[in-house]
Amino acid sequence: MTLLVMAAGMGSRFGRLKQVEPIDDNGSFLIDYSIYDAIQAGFDHVVFVIKEEHLDIFRSSIGKRIESHVKVDYAFQGLEDVPAGTVIPPERTKPWGTSHAVLCCEKYINDPFICINADDFYGAESFALLYDYLKNADAGAAVKPYCMAGYVLSNTLTENGHVSRGVCDADSSGNLTGITERLRLQRVDGVIRDLDEGISLPDDSIVSMNMWGFTPDVFAKLREGFAAFLQRTDIDRVKAEYFLPLFIEAVTKEGYADVKVLKTEAKWYGVTYPEDKEKVVAYLSEARAAGQYPQKLF
Repeated sequence: MTLLVMAAGMGSRFGRLKQVEPIDDNGSFLIDYSIYDAIQAGFDHVVFVIKEEHLDIFRSSIGKRIESHVKVDYAFQGLEDVPAGTVIPPERTKPWGTSHAVLCCEKYINDPFICINADDFYGAESFALLYDYLKNADAGAAVKPYCMAGYVLSNTLTENGHVSRGVCDADSSGNLTGITERLRLQRVDGVIRDLDEGISLPDDSIVSMNMWGFTPDVFAKLREGFAAFLQRTDIDRVKAEYFLPLFIEAVTKEGYADVKVLKTEAKWYGVTYPEDKEKVVAYLSEARAAGQYPQKLF
């Protein structure tokens, strides 16, 4: 089974290429912990989707660490990777979002896979949950068995500012029915608040952290959806992106796929702000001391 790592973006608020920011005394990166957790869960293939100009730094700093443990491939996400005949505005400078990133990996993946962000820590439980679900899923089913990790909102916040989160709704069977994007969530006086809407959210609200599981049929559906997205007349073609939640919303409404929300109590960490790094370093140090991770991952 494959782990797809979306690493084509630069961290604008963090200020540098945070995907290769050392996070412990051994020089490990945050992505090393995700890869370690994935391998322990049973994944045997990693595909990095990156900007082509970052190939050397990823290959030398991350690939060399793991290539003796797992198969590694590199896919490139570029602005020009679009269907023939697509007109790209000259003002546009970046690729087309997370759905596009997944689509760029098609030639490397022929089995069920999950995708994650390179600059997030997801926790071992989440990889095990998605691996077990996809391992037992019927890829030939009429309604395709996709899945996502559903995080408890209070386990995903930072103390250093507001965050954006996709708040999820599910039916009685645990299948995703909708995602509400909330762009400025922050704990204020002990309560999680949507700073834009002026409302509070329960601590145990379930949110998506962009950890999705798919069967390989998804690529044909993504090609179809991406082509339709590029033909829309109601988008800003200079800035619009084809995000995975847009794709998920479309295929679930169509009845093409069910997306099982696999709730996890795992603690999520990211480096949204430079000040977040201290918390991540402390958590991982404690996890190593408790034996959850070896002192040297690879």
